[in-house]
Amino acid sequence: FCTPCLQECLKPKKPVCGVCRSTLSPGSRALDLEKQIETTETTCNGCNKKMYLSKMRSHAASCLKYQNYIMEGVKAVTKEPLHNTRNFPNRFTFPCPYCSEKNFDQEGLVEHCKTWHSMDAKQVVCPICAAMPWGDPNYRSANFMEHLQRRHRFSYDTFVVCDYDADEDDMMAQVLMRSLRDK
Repeated sequence: FCTPCLQECLKPKKPVCGVCRSTLSPGSRALDLEKQIETTETTCNGCNKKMYLSKMRSHAASCLKYQNYIMEGVKAVTKEPLHNTRNFPNRFTFPCPYCSEKNFDQEGLVEHCKTWHSMDAKQVVCPICAAMPWGDPNYRSANFMEHLQRRHRFSYDTFVVCDYDADEDDMMAQVLMRSLRDK
């Protein structure tokens, strides 16, 4: 995971798993994993120097050949955009329908609304549903807070590869099947 995603998952108020979003319980250090990292050898892709995995991060920060190797990869990937992103709707960040604060991920929007708008009875359009192909951008939920709690406690794409052309019932069925398999 990248640092911003991990920091979001480890909020002091309620740390959660980066994959399933279940609450984390206090644990202990994975000493066996630390030992494996300290004793496993690898080779720098830039300068071909051999070292232990535990030293790789500090080496990569100072190895110009490794940094050039990474930049060549970045250039190769970003040389030509694969698609025009303006043709794709944003299904990752959402505005608050009450106060229009922007750029919430799904979990952030749920938390924001619970904290700041739990007593607001105004009927609003769910921005998450409105962004989906099956969503009605004009439908105003009679009880938006209940809707958030029931429909948006987790993100579909956490559990399935999202096919936004499938209808919502098919997506929900996939999620339920996957959750039963994972038990």
